[in-house]
Amino acid sequence: MGKRLIPPEPADVQEIALREALEERYLAYALSTIMHRALPDARDGLKPVHRRILYGMRLLRLDPGAPFKKSAKIVGDVMGNFHPHGDQAIYDALVRLAQDFASRYPLIDGQGNFGNIDGDNPAAYRYTEARMTEVARLLLDGIDEDAVDFRPNYDGQSEEPIVLPGAFPNLLANGSQGIAVGMATAIPPHNAAELCDAALFLIDNPNARSRTLLKYVQGPDFPTGGIVVDPREQIAEAYATGRGSFRVRAKWHKEEGSRGTYQIVVTEIPWLVRKTSLIEKMAELFNEKKLPLIDEFRDESTEDVRIVIEPKSRTVDAELLMESLFKLTELESRIALNMNVLSKGKVPKVMGLAEVLREWLDHRRDVLVRRSKYRLAQIDHRLEVLGGLLIAYLNIDKVIKIIRNEDEPKPVLMKTFKLSEVQANAILDMRLRNLRKLEEMEIKTENKELRDEKAGLEKLIRSEAAQWKTVSDQIKKVRDTFGPKTPLGKRRTHFAEAPVHDEAAIEEAMVVREPITVVVSEKGWIRALRGHVTDLSGVAFKTDDQLGFAFPAETTSKCLVFATNGRFYTLDASKLPGGRGHGEPIRLFIELEQNDEVISVFPFHSGRKFIVASSTGRGFVVAEDDCLANTRKGKQVLNLKAGEKAAAINTVEGELAACVGENRKMVIFPLEQVPEMARGSGVRLQRYKDGALSDVTTFKAANGLTWIDSAGRTFTMSLKELSDWRGNRADAGRLAPKGFPKSNHFGRLPENGKNGGG
Repeated sequence: MGKRLIPPEPADVQEIALREALEERYLAYALSTIMHRALPDARDGLKPVHRRILYGMRLLRLDPGAPFKKSAKIVGDVMGNFHPHGDQAIYDALVRLAQDFASRYPLIDGQGNFGNIDGDNPAAYRYTEARMTEVARLLLDGIDEDAVDFRPNYDGQSEEPIVLPGAFPNLLANGSQGIAVGMATAIPPHNAAELCDAALFLIDNPNARSRTLLKYVQGPDFPTGGIVVDPREQIAEAYATGRGSFRVRAKWHKEEGSRGTYQIVVTEIPWLVRKTSLIEKMAELFNEKKLPLIDEFRDESTEDVRIVIEPKSRTVDAELLMESLFKLTELESRIALNMNVLSKGKVPKVMGLAEVLREWLDHRRDVLVRRSKYRLAQIDHRLEVLGGLLIAYLNIDKVIKIIRNEDEPKPVLMKTFKLSEVQANAILDMRLRNLRKLEEMEIKTENKELRDEKAGLEKLIRSEAAQWKTVSDQIKKVRDTFGPKTPLGKRRTHFAEAPVHDEAAIEEAMVVREPITVVVSEKGWIRALRGHVTDLSGVAFKTDDQLGFAFPAETTSKCLVFATNGRFYTLDASKLPGGRGHGEPIRLFIELEQNDEVISVFPFHSGRKFIVASSTGRGFVVAEDDCLANTRKGKQVLNLKAGEKAAAINTVEGELAACVGENRKMVIFPLEQVPEMARGSGVRLQRYKDGALSDVTTFKAANGLTWIDSAGRTFTMSLKELSDWRGNRADAGRLAPKGFPKSNHFGRLPENGKNGGG
């Protein structure tokens, strides 16, 4: 049997704790993502990939007006020279810079299929062509004049700019989206002319706050338009802190038709919403019958958005219809604001509006000073050359003689005329045709102009006020170029307050109106049967359970539940379980304690009044509209003391009230003796020595008092026959008439939603 050979361990193996290795590597990855991928630089508003694309196009001389070049060429050069992260990632970034529905001020002018607002993909990069726009030219303006620092590219073969000169407020004008490690950025686009106005104000008022600048910057300005419906104070808070969000709605209008009909036309949709996804979602909701107010909708868009929505009938309220669509679809979108950017290109920081503009302005001033110094060095060099040329013209014969006779004329020229090496080289490189008399005058003129320019530049470099004046002039030119009267600069997004609608009306508008029968068992299980079912004999219940309440309603109805804790609860009929099974416990829909029971369930009909009573015989009249609850906790209407509980409820129908106690004594009194309240303990309806109240009802004197016995038979006694039981509120009463139900209840059940049940 052979021996198993164990290879020797390499000498350079080091043992490192797994936790330390992971922490170190993940931190390196996180920093790389934050600094070089996800967060934009506050100064030029670009991420590295966008900056490299623009610089690569600059090297290819793809300026505005230049012939287009294939996107494949651009992608190849950028990937080979600056960004070795995959061609598709570069092309995706290039495409987005060219899409006028994604970028407010496109940096790339694309030719070919660059995608559309429907969400269709762009053509492959071998088919499309591109060049830079005027905005991109402004961002790059001065890059060859030492305006910014450069660093070696990934392989050290060439250099790339760390930041662009940025003569355009690109960070806010075009916005930025990115997710890093542990942080993200989300900056919507803004109007460039407004940003320039705010920047000019900030130059004159360096300590101005973000809220003050909102006098100029109204809010986002999306390429696809839309309407921002947030309150002004909320917008101001978002810009002050750098965090917030905007509710953006589609823009729509009514187009009147014949005979009072109309249709709704949506002409602008929120930013970054794919139109095909929006239409698909609407179709899905329509098929699920969740858009009952809509009869038909269609997409008639060509180059401009046009979505036509036809209502079910001319009586449908257009605003309510749109409100239901805003609630269910992306016709209303919430766009985040999180101005998390790299300050000075190094430190991730959430900034307010004023801070972001200050970074851009400080960068513009730095660029101005650097370009001025670069130009000053050029002028000094040129003045030195012109000085040498002037000497040559004044001594042209001697210069020619030295050049003709000397083997090494440069040192002789330098020594004879006390020239610098630069001047001697300029004389030796001069062409013969420049030896005309006119040239001397031109040299003197150029010399004077350059000295004047030099004096101006030196003054500019020494004076901070002059620098800010120049920056202001540059910004004013940008504002004029992209002013509100220009097609590109005109504001597209507008502001409005969202109309206030009753939430109940909106929810009702989302439900198809269909007849149902609500069934509640004695043990509190609720369900909704389809249609108005009159014969409930075939409805099954759980073992030892039976029918408690049943009434006709509609899917748009609201149901009221009155419980022994004196609270009213509200249920949406559209949310009730279907009738196939036994339903669900009513306690799943409301917050009802275990020791509390349901007294009655009935449909809500605005305008009615109820008489409610506690077990101790206290009660009052309450309007049904005061019983609606907005939460699962319900609404306390009948206040109860310890040991007391709600016992009865009935609909007010008449001018007389009747109470019966557990002692089977009954009293009849005028209903006017009972106060109407929205909430309270009420007044004494009937007095007891012992026992409690069993039931309460109301009736009309002309009709008499009616009750239903356990066999379902109806009995009625006239007012004359009831004379022995008539009295006043708080009387003890007399024993109930012969034949009164042993259940001690009047037995009035809900009838088509007209009676409350008791």
